[in-house]
Amino acid sequence: MKALKMLGGLLALVLVGSGVGVVMAWAPDRPVETLTARWAPAPSQFVAIDGMQVHLRDEGPRDDPQPIVLLHGTSASLHTWDGWVESLKGQHRVIRMDMPAFGLTGPAPDGDYRLSAYVRFVVGVMDKLQVKQAVIAGNSLGGEIAWMVAADHPQRVSKLVLVDAAGYPFKAADMPIGFKIAHIPAFKPVMARLLPRGMVESSVLSVYGDPSKVTPELVDRYYELTLRAGNRAALTDRFSQNQPGAFADKIKQIKQPTLIIWGGQDHLIPPDNADKFQSDIVGSRLAVFDKLGHVPHEEDPVSTVAPVLAFLKQ
Repeated sequence: MKALKMLGGLLALVLVGSGVGVVMAWAPDRPVETLTARWAPAPSQFVAIDGMQVHLRDEGPRDDPQPIVLLHGTSASLHTWDGWVESLKGQHRVIRMDMPAFGLTGPAPDGDYRLSAYVRFVVGVMDKLQVKQAVIAGNSLGGEIAWMVAADHPQRVSKLVLVDAAGYPFKAADMPIGFKIAHIPAFKPVMARLLPRGMVESSVLSVYGDPSKVTPELVDRYYELTLRAGNRAALTDRFSQNQPGAFADKIKQIKQPTLIIWGGQDHLIPPDNADKFQSDIVGSRLAVFDKLGHVPHEEDPVSTVAPVLAFLKQ
């Protein structure tokens, strides 16, 4: 208990030193059952995959020969794609899910959060839903998983959409405070019990180009889904198991038609990474949105889905 108090005090100093200026908040894990009413209404469903009850949504025409699979980034959820889905589901089958360690899916039973495990997971979801081949789009971590599926299982991916994707070693100009803390294993027992809402709000603000678009309802979503039992501990485990850029040499293997989308105000994964992807993936095309941040698909879904719709028609 004494050690826990010391860690809590140290965490408070980190938060104050980072400019968050929040009061520590007691916030124990919440059982998934207490979150589903708000965050998993229809058309949400839970599907048994690899020992997990995976929260997913499968929308649009079932006869679409090339479904679109959407993969979110770290600490996000399938809700990040709401805007894109509204524009896509009229003509396309669109599949999205909460990835292991995040959203309502929660932690993986085996605690394996290596990129190879996420690749197996995505292929497993496709197998479960009887999707032989798909267009795969991903943001940040989801983008890294997307291109790794394309490289390791090329027959399963017809086209690729990378949205501010991870993949190369990079130095963040501004990392969300939640990510900074999750990188420190010593804080793991503290963060299992404490989560200042202001810290979550600060983290979301840091990935948006226009802070005015960060609403209380948006912060609620990130905050409550972070509290899903096991997610905070799993986040620390995920960071400890992966090294940025560890598989960058595979990017040049990608042969699928690829669309790269980037926010010009991305302070987490700098925009020069977009140029690296375009250089390494032969024939790829790039769309940069100068005023948007690290999650441009969420910040301005109408503008950012436009090049996707055009890309799907080609």
